[in-house]
Amino acid sequence: MNTWPTRAAALPDRVSIREVGPRDGLQSENPIPPEDKVRLIDALSGTGLRRIEAVSFVHPKAIPQMADADEVWRAVTRSPEVQYSALAPNLKGAQRALDAGFDHVEVVVSASDTHNLNNIKRSTDESLDGIAELIAALGDRGPTIEVIVATAFGCPYEGDVAAERVASIVDRVITDGAHRIAFGDTTGMATPRRVAELLDLVRSAHPDVPLLLHFHNTRGTALANVLTAMDYGVVEFDASVGGLGGCPYAPGASGNLATEELVHMLHDMGVETGVDLDALIEVAELAESLVGRELPSGVLRAGPRTRLTPKPDIKD
Repeated sequence: MNTWPTRAAALPDRVSIREVGPRDGLQSENPIPPEDKVRLIDALSGTGLRRIEAVSFVHPKAIPQMADADEVWRAVTRSPEVQYSALAPNLKGAQRALDAGFDHVEVVVSASDTHNLNNIKRSTDESLDGIAELIAALGDRGPTIEVIVATAFGCPYEGDVAAERVASIVDRVITDGAHRIAFGDTTGMATPRRVAELLDLVRSAHPDVPLLLHFHNTRGTALANVLTAMDYGVVEFDASVGGLGGCPYAPGASGNLATEELVHMLHDMGVETGVDLDALIEVAELAESLVGRELPSGVLRAGPRTRLTPKPDIKD
């Protein structure tokens, strides 16, 4: 059995966090004004985060919460130290993202046919054909294309999704020219065992392809899944300030992993993120006020473990 010191020696020195609250988080909330979205993005840019998923160029009828993407992006005060990215559901959306000035574009396909049909009205194979077309059409414009494989650890409609199926999707999109891969735990069905099964397959076939993992804490396993992924050399993770969001096309998919909970754990383990935790908690408070509901982050509620309670006045 491994002891803690043995495992700690294998931890990475640094982890890169992509903040997804402004896009993945807010798309599941009641719409808020564009100026509030700008406030949130600008505040996040000042916490030390170096990657922020800012907007999604999706049809407004599909996700009305993202209908103001162009307006929001024009108003953001862009930090030269932050890599901003945009999600695009198809070639048209990706072209809009590039025209707006993004050089990192994410496209998504669900490993589950049922979820993909419900999400973007196409089968998984049809989406993969569209992604191949997108990569071929935009290659000369030089963006980084990241393919996010949603429902990578399970589907709310179909149940378990075989790791072999997910790995075959990775094989396909890498062959078609994708630069990066992300795995989305769309409804919080991932467990450390399932994370290990998938990463075993993918790392053996594509040891050098950059991987990013996106966990939900719907069933309380997100941080355990992060630890498992780090054992496989993964050092890039999505998280959402305050635990904002879920998936509008997946029943029960509440609770993205809260950014401040991830930072809190990593810093205590000696893994650097570059993020100011106190500043991040202040932004989580802002996010909570903007959406008008209590967010699920435990660190937002209790503060970091270093926050002490004043000693009681004990009288004789």
